[in-house]
Amino acid sequence: MVLKEATILVIDDDVDVLTALRLLLKPLVKEVVIEKNPSNINAQIEQKSFDVIILDMNFNGLVNTGNEGIFWLNRIKEKKPDTDVILITAYADIDLAIRALKEGASDFLVKPWKNEKIIDTITSLLKAKKSKASGKNIAQPSKNAIIGESEAIKDVFLKLKKVAPTDANVLILGENGTGKDLIARALHDNSNRKDKPFVKVDVGALTSSLFESELFGYKKGAFTDAKEDRVGRFEAANGGTLFLDEIGNITLGQQVRLLTVLQNRLVTPLGSNEAIPIDIRLICATNIEPRILADEQKFRKDLIYRINTVDIIMPPLRDRGTDITLLAKHFISVYADKYNKTPFTLDSGFISKLKKHDFPGNVRELQYVLERAVIMCDGDALKPEDLVFSSIERQTNKTAVTTMNLDSIEKNAILTVLEKNKGNVSKSAKELGITRAALYRRLDKYEL
Repeated sequence: MVLKEATILVIDDDVDVLTALRLLLKPLVKEVVIEKNPSNINAQIEQKSFDVIILDMNFNGLVNTGNEGIFWLNRIKEKKPDTDVILITAYADIDLAIRALKEGASDFLVKPWKNEKIIDTITSLLKAKKSKASGKNIAQPSKNAIIGESEAIKDVFLKLKKVAPTDANVLILGENGTGKDLIARALHDNSNRKDKPFVKVDVGALTSSLFESELFGYKKGAFTDAKEDRVGRFEAANGGTLFLDEIGNITLGQQVRLLTVLQNRLVTPLGSNEAIPIDIRLICATNIEPRILADEQKFRKDLIYRINTVDIIMPPLRDRGTDITLLAKHFISVYADKYNKTPFTLDSGFISKLKKHDFPGNVRELQYVLERAVIMCDGDALKPEDLVFSSIERQTNKTAVTTMNLDSIEKNAILTVLEKNKGNVSKSAKELGITRAALYRRLDKYEL
């Protein structure tokens, strides 16, 4: 058994916790070392190689912020990046534990824990490490992959295939979370500039004072904090692709400066009189609707024409049908691997609940929902109760413009009526004014 070969370090300032874990693990593993004082962690990991470290999140009984646990987790990962660290936390610390997982922890135990859960967690981590060492781990799909087979996403793929090899400027439109940045990257990776720089700038986040210095660069002494020359993003992307995200949020004054550079293909760093020629392929993205961009009081038409040789519209997830299932399986696989979980089976109710959600946060919301589900699931099967949807996204969506896509309207109407009639197909068909057979065909079409 893998456990028999393991050396475990337990760090907690609660003697009862140390004693309980030592008594539990001692008969099962090669060695258990217990440590009450976290200040001795460095000495412990320097003296001995540990396969798994079990670390408490809080060492100060008066201040339960969990920051000490995060601090010591970072110290351990700096010195021993390949060591698996399991956190011990309370129910109130779940969000903090999830943050710690993203910073490098392998898993967490919730107080009060179940002994079987501890043993299963350690065993899974050790098996994953052994499998990785022997080269048997299965390669996962790229996190930048654009996944889908729906008609809506096929239209995007078709445009991408035609436009990518050209130098045409592209404007990517779509709601937040639809994957506009993935399309920008795909355009670059499939272009003749793929071996040159790809530089992304969130221009919507730049203040007026930072806009020019970030995009065009500056010379030493150009302003108070200019201690040395700095190359701007345009110059850094020379020969490659410049991706300006959230382009719809820049001011009219910033639009004028940007238009001048794009027309002349020259940038002049702040504090310099010398213009520098640039050769870039420009890609822009925004979540602002085209009708708003068409308003000259908010966005210059001459700039729109300059950046919009071709537009690519990313469809919202609710319009992508079967892609929800494909994406779900992809993200579950990715996060199961990331958090050293065994492969999951998906309960039919789990998939059904996913399909019924309208995902106002789109693919990004799906991704975060599934990451949390994988983290919180104790077994090897994901069930409906493992899905927790964000109330923040729903609140945000109240101000969104209602989709006019006919398939979406029909799907939402069917879902509303089915929910009202508690799943009774006969009543729902009658209320919708269609036959039972017609309703079944639509249920099959939308995978409901």
